[in-house]
Amino acid sequence: MKTLPQTDDFDIVIVGAGISGIGAAKYITEAFPGKRVVILEGRTNIGGTWDLFKYPGIRSDNGLHTFGYEFKPWTDPDAIAEAPKIVDYLQETLDEFDLNRLVRFEHSVEHASWSSAEARWTLDVHTPDGDRRITTNWIFAGTGYYRYDEGYTPPFEGREDFRGDIIHPQHWPEDYDYAGKKVVVIGSGATAVTLIPSMLNHAGAAEHVTMLQRTPTYVVPWPKVDSFAQLLSRLFGEKRGYAMTRFTNIWTDLGQVKFMRAFPNLTRKIIRRVNAKALPEGYDVDTHFNPPYNPWDQRLCLCPDGDFFEALSTGAASITTDTIDRFTASGIALESGEHLDADLIVTATGLNMRMLGGIDLEVDGTPIHLPDTVAYRGALLSGIPNLAISIGYTTSAWTLKVGILARYFCDLVKHMDVFGYDSVRVEADPGMERRPIVDLSSGYAQRARDVIPKQGTGLFQMSMSYQQDAKILRGPLLDDALVFGSTTDDAAPSTAKEAVCV
Repeated sequence: MKTLPQTDDFDIVIVGAGISGIGAAKYITEAFPGKRVVILEGRTNIGGTWDLFKYPGIRSDNGLHTFGYEFKPWTDPDAIAEAPKIVDYLQETLDEFDLNRLVRFEHSVEHASWSSAEARWTLDVHTPDGDRRITTNWIFAGTGYYRYDEGYTPPFEGREDFRGDIIHPQHWPEDYDYAGKKVVVIGSGATAVTLIPSMLNHAGAAEHVTMLQRTPTYVVPWPKVDSFAQLLSRLFGEKRGYAMTRFTNIWTDLGQVKFMRAFPNLTRKIIRRVNAKALPEGYDVDTHFNPPYNPWDQRLCLCPDGDFFEALSTGAASITTDTIDRFTASGIALESGEHLDADLIVTATGLNMRMLGGIDLEVDGTPIHLPDTVAYRGALLSGIPNLAISIGYTTSAWTLKVGILARYFCDLVKHMDVFGYDSVRVEADPGMERRPIVDLSSGYAQRARDVIPKQGTGLFQMSMSYQQDAKILRGPLLDDALVFGSTTDDAAPSTAKEAVCV
């Protein structure tokens, strides 16, 4: 007779102990001190992206005064911080709010099955001690939208001929020695812009690093230390100064994005002027820093204190804008006929997207195909009961969304508790116009169009504005898209006028 795996029962299961999961846990445990809550983390440490990626210099590309939590001030002088500092900040959050007790490491959720008859999810979880079964009323998915077990590398002809090392940044070997090597970094995004100066700014530096890009990216120097934030903290104290800095930066970021999108040609000229000023006189700015798309059609890259431009100015780094013909034994042959010699090739060619950490979902025995679902308020997915998702912003700090989304989630659960409901699902108009939830021209977004949920119109629009989301998530809690259910006869009628988010 087959032995069933051990079963644990919870009220809310949070999947992922990264930025989103830890932030959500703080709000949820504060709102529901009596509920059974657990955080399932598939890896051996907290931090998600910030613990997984080990490539040189990995850092935030947003200021930590908005990337950090609303409820916990970021006190380090560096506003743009490297990954170890971010992980330390997350650990401090766990310690300060007594959340360590909730985390179960090396618990990977493989499958989740919803039963309407029981109003519960059954999770099949893989652990080092064997498979475990966990049941819960709610799942809160703080899994992000990247696939963490593999990055994206396009096929390169002749790859097997290259005699050096080929590394994708997502799988950078710890303590890898690149001292004295000629390095070619393929790619022009945030990872490449971060890697290049980091590989040159210490004793074991590379001999030379070349950025090989097919298409330029907008790159802007940015102060690593936010002097205004430090001033506010000195004048008004740590907590109040942080709140003022956060408020100021939220609105400043919004203004910058709106300006760039409203005046793309002027923005191009401003960024070009900034780039030209940061580079040696006569540098070919128009070849290497002139993207074919408008600002914020893709993310801008920030380089703290202009370190990327400094590396180019010293000659230790260079940019080649060209197309790859093939890899050779000693480097890369380009379609222009040029050859780049290399001992190490870094394929900073992007990431793959994957929702919900790749968990297989089914509802009442029917498998869920995520591209058929539509996001509602950026928090729930149509046709999937009692499952919340946390997806941050592409035009501002990811963490900004966590607070308002978690409060909406808590208000929704409170409403259900008061009126005796144990399930809620979203119904979307089948005729509504739909497009992917991450609607960017970036390669990773285009590759994922057929594997991620969709967004629609109205409350089904996936907002990329904190201000717009704040109105949506703090507005009337109920509307006709939400359908509540109960496995008992005790539930009271629910109308759209009964509750408002706070």
